[in-house]
Amino acid sequence: MNFIKKLKDTSLSVLPVMAIVFFLGVTIVPLKREILFNFLSGGILLILGLTIFLTGVDLGIEPMGERCGAELTKKKNLSLLLSAAFIIGFIVTAAEPDIQVFADQVKQIFPFVNKISFTFVIAAGVGLFITLGLVRIVLNLSIKWTLFILYTILFLISFFSPDSFFAIAFDSGGATTGPMTVPFIMALGLGVSSVRKDEDNSFGLTGICSIGPVLAVLFYSLMIKTGSAGSVLEKEALDHAGSAPAIFTAFKEALISIVPLFVLFIVFQFSLLRMTARQFARTVIGFIYSLIGLTIFLTGVNNGFSKAGSELGKTLGLLVSANGGLWGFVIIVLGLVFGAIIVCAEPAVWILSEQVESVSGGTIKRKALLIFLSVGTSIAIGLSLLRSIAGFNLKWILIPGYIIAMLLLIFSPPLFSGIAFDSGGVASGPLTSTFVLSFTLGAAATNSGSADSFGVIALVAMMPLIAIQLMGIIYTKKSSVQNSEEKGGAL
Repeated sequence: MNFIKKLKDTSLSVLPVMAIVFFLGVTIVPLKREILFNFLSGGILLILGLTIFLTGVDLGIEPMGERCGAELTKKKNLSLLLSAAFIIGFIVTAAEPDIQVFADQVKQIFPFVNKISFTFVIAAGVGLFITLGLVRIVLNLSIKWTLFILYTILFLISFFSPDSFFAIAFDSGGATTGPMTVPFIMALGLGVSSVRKDEDNSFGLTGICSIGPVLAVLFYSLMIKTGSAGSVLEKEALDHAGSAPAIFTAFKEALISIVPLFVLFIVFQFSLLRMTARQFARTVIGFIYSLIGLTIFLTGVNNGFSKAGSELGKTLGLLVSANGGLWGFVIIVLGLVFGAIIVCAEPAVWILSEQVESVSGGTIKRKALLIFLSVGTSIAIGLSLLRSIAGFNLKWILIPGYIIAMLLLIFSPPLFSGIAFDSGGVASGPLTSTFVLSFTLGAAATNSGSADSFGVIALVAMMPLIAIQLMGIIYTKKSSVQNSEEKGGAL
C-alpha cells in the first residue's frame, strides 16, 4: 500500500479531464462560474476519494475476498462454495447504488416495471453467474468456450425479446459492476484459483457475471407486458444528472454499498476465516477507509462532474443542431478524448489493472493494459455520441461488435480473453454513468437523433472485449519474435 503513489496516479488520470473541461468552459463553450467551480472542487474530491478508496480496498476488501475464496475451496464442499457465492453476489448486487439508479431510470420509461422485482432479477442473475464462473474455475473449464456458449445463448434469446429492452438488458450488465462489487468478485476468483495453483485462471469471473443480468433482464422482458416508452426519461435523467446531492446523500449510497459486504465479512470471520486480531483490525480499517473514500468520490462525481457534463453536452448539441458539420465532428472528437481519459479514473479499472500486473508477475504492464482499455472506451464513447446526434439502432453496432469479440476468442490467449471480458465489466463505472452519460444525454437532448439514454453503458462494456484481446494477440506475436531472436542469438 502506497498512499502517495496512488494519489499521484489518480491525479494524473483525473487532472487532464479537469483541464479540458475547464478550457472549454472558459473559451468556446462558456459555462457558468458556479458550474465550473463545482466541477473543479468535485475533481479534487474525486482524486482524494479515489485514493482513499483504493487504499481501503488494498487493506480490507481484496484480502477478505481472497481469503473467502481460498477457505471455501479448501473445505472441498462444492455446494457450500456455490451457495455462498450466490448469496454474496445477490446481496452485494442488490445493494449496489448504480443498480438502484438504473432501476429508477427503467421505471421512468416503463412505468409497468416493478423496481423491487427488477432489482432482484438483476441480483439473481449476478448470483447465478458467479456460481457458474466459480464452477468453471474449479473444473478448469475453458474460458473461451464458456464465454462463447453463454454469449451464443444470450444473443439467441435477445432475438425473441422486445427491442425496447435490448439496450436496457446490455446496460444492466455494466451497471452491476460497481465500485464495491468488482473488487470482491475479482478477489474471490483469485482466492479460489490460488488454492488450485492456477491464478491465471481467475480472470473472466467478472466478465461471466456481467452476462447474468443481461440474460435475466431479457427473460424478465419476455414475462411482462411491454408498452411504449415514455417521453419523460430524458428530462428526468438530465435532472438527475444535474442535481447536486449533499455529502450525506453520497454517504448513504456508500453505506448501502459497503454495509452488506461488511456484514458478510463478520459472518465469515466467525464461521470460516477466523482471522487473528491484527488481521481483523486491518480489514475493519480497510472497510472504514473504503467507506470514507467512496463517500468523497461519489460527492465529487455527482456534485461536480454530472452537471458540467450535462451543460457541456447541451451547449455543444445546440451548436451541432444549429450549424452541423464541424461542430458534429468536434463533439465526437471530444467524446473520444473523454472516453480515453475517464476510464483510467474508474476505481474498478485501477483494481483490475493492478491485479493483472501482480498475477502476471509484471509481464503484463498496467500502463499497457490501460492504454488499450482507453482506446476501446474512447471508440465506444465516440460511437455513443455519433448515435446521440445521428440516431440509429444500437443493434447495428452491438451485434457486429460481439461477433468480432467472439471471433477474437479463437486467436487471443485465454489469459487475455479472461482479462478482456473482465475489462468490459469494469470500464463502465461511476464516472461513465455520470459525466459521460450526462454529456451524451445533453448532446442528444438538443438534436433530432436518438435521445435514448440506454445503450451508452452497453457500448462502453463491449469495446474493451475487442481492444484487450487484440492486445493479447499483439503480445503473443511480440513474445514469439523475442523468443526466436534469443534462440538465433544462442546459435
